[in-house]
Amino acid sequence: MEDIRSLLRGDAAHDRIVPPTGYTVRLTLFSAAAMAFLAVFALALSLAADRLADRWSDALAKGATLRISAAPEELDAQVAAAMAVLDTTPGVASARVLSDDEQRALLEPWFGPDLPIETLRVPQLIAVSETDEGFDAGGLRLRLSAEVPGAVLDDHARWRKPLLAAAGGLRWLGWIALVLIMGATAAMVTLAANAALAANAQIIAVLRLVGATDAYIAAAFVRRFTLRALGGAAAGTLVGMIAVTLMPDTGDTGGVLTGLGFRGFDWIWPLVVPVLAAAVAFFATKSAAKRVLEDLA
Repeated sequence: MEDIRSLLRGDAAHDRIVPPTGYTVRLTLFSAAAMAFLAVFALALSLAADRLADRWSDALAKGATLRISAAPEELDAQVAAAMAVLDTTPGVASARVLSDDEQRALLEPWFGPDLPIETLRVPQLIAVSETDEGFDAGGLRLRLSAEVPGAVLDDHARWRKPLLAAAGGLRWLGWIALVLIMGATAAMVTLAANAALAANAQIIAVLRLVGATDAYIAAAFVRRFTLRALGGAAAGTLVGMIAVTLMPDTGDTGGVLTGLGFRGFDWIWPLVVPVLAAAVAFFATKSAAKRVLEDLA
């Protein structure tokens, strides 16, 4: 607590102990800024994966597709029978037969816009919406197999699980990347602090001769490097937030990159990055100073 109070209060004598310029200053500022910049993108990726998982879950969880394959002369009768089954199935909110234009739009990514769907034996699709309670997929399949032999029900379960697993993996990847970034920040600050302490060994010896304690000397380095990391991380975070804001909107064609960025209260998360970087620098410098001062004793 004393170190934190000294950090917040400031001390002109402390500031004179640690040289204000040098390669360790540039190393600390640059590494903190670069790592904060990367941390912002790691956060953006993780939060975008959360939104992606929610969107996929909402889109697939309460919908199903009924595919009917039959001879042209039997297709209308089977579609009517399937609609009758769906209308009397508990948990089915609505069912709608897709038009030729809608089915053509579904096939367009694979076959192009000029597919003559009217002349092809393409299965008829029926979009099914569930209520909040949902329907019994197994029971519905049994009824359809008895009354509509050409019907195949797809409740999207086999699509939903791997997609949600993929989104969850991306979310964890973002958080793991953030942890690794903070670890790299700690390593760089430790190297810079070690170099600064070793370069000022003679000054440290003189300070000890005049009665300065190791705790006092260490606090001077901790304050300097913590503030440098805070300043560098703040600059990197600002640049990262601007870069995320300026990323082009990929629309619905961007896949996993759709919505990469911050929305609403998500903008609070990047503001934590400089504070986190300062905390990492605080403990890394304190540990390095304690170890080096013991070696110089």
